[in-house]
Amino acid sequence: MQVIFKIVRQASNAAPQVQSYELEVEAGNTILDCLNQIKWEQDGTLAFRKNCRNTICGSCAMRINGRSALACKENIGSEIKQLYGTTNQGNDVIPEITIAPMGNMPVIKDLVVDMSSFWNHYEAVKPYVSTEEKIPEREYLQTPQMRSLIEANGNCIMCGACYSDCNAREVNPQFVGPHALAKAYRMVADNRDTETKSRLADYNEGTQGVWGCTRCFNCNTVCPMEVAPLDQITKIKQEILADKEVENSRQIRHRQVLVELVKQGGWIDERAFGLQVVGNYLRDVKGLLSIAPLGLRMLARGKFPLSFEPSEGTEEVKGLIEAVQALKE
Repeated sequence: MQVIFKIVRQASNAAPQVQSYELEVEAGNTILDCLNQIKWEQDGTLAFRKNCRNTICGSCAMRINGRSALACKENIGSEIKQLYGTTNQGNDVIPEITIAPMGNMPVIKDLVVDMSSFWNHYEAVKPYVSTEEKIPEREYLQTPQMRSLIEANGNCIMCGACYSDCNAREVNPQFVGPHALAKAYRMVADNRDTETKSRLADYNEGTQGVWGCTRCFNCNTVCPMEVAPLDQITKIKQEILADKEVENSRQIRHRQVLVELVKQGGWIDERAFGLQVVGNYLRDVKGLLSIAPLGLRMLARGKFPLSFEPSEGTEEVKGLIEAVQALKE
């Protein structure tokens, strides 16, 4: 079949341009096969990364039709079917596939991006086992049960797909990213690591840690190895919330107050929410002062409710929440 590849090409600090290439391909050809064909037969200046061609190294991550994926894993047939609903377009329609560099990282050339921030954020979570115990002379044995806790995280190949499509990273450059936090949970869950307390304190810090995640599920959707980074981030949050010694942060109060207010009224009483989360139950003067201008503007415009009416079915909602909480205990 004939396929047109629209490739976003760009030099460093230059405006991107779309260049089209038409190829004769088979449905089973991978995107990487086609990029190789373009480079070898049509345009030797096209730049992209590749290595293993077997979904192992993660080098060939790029955006294919708007989502980050591995070029060596995705094939022509599946891409066309996703776009057009069928692999048979007929003779009058030539399907098009758009290829672009990964997001959240500056472009070096064409499909090659600078992954410095990706690796710096990865290093920030201390992604290695640290122990005060005496290291055995041979293997450090684990039970199958302990190993199962970190099995999924070990499948991460550091391709950068989740980092590329992370909405939180796009708006918050300090957020370390789903790849780093997925590996962070591997350390938290590893029974050989003895720095769990300090790790949870670090991952609880501001919005660069787990609370910077907006839970958009993009990382889970694009991960080629089914690591499910969002699931790992959620597990770290649960560890933080369960640890009574972790410092009470605004992010922790946000989670706890949200649940309690829903239990009390079904709806969220925004007045109480701001005072309890930002103002720390009236104990944080700086926090209270930060929301005072907003409160005054709302009062002046008649948008600050003087009373709160619970929603219908509040008791049922409360019962459901308490039932879930009881299961977790």
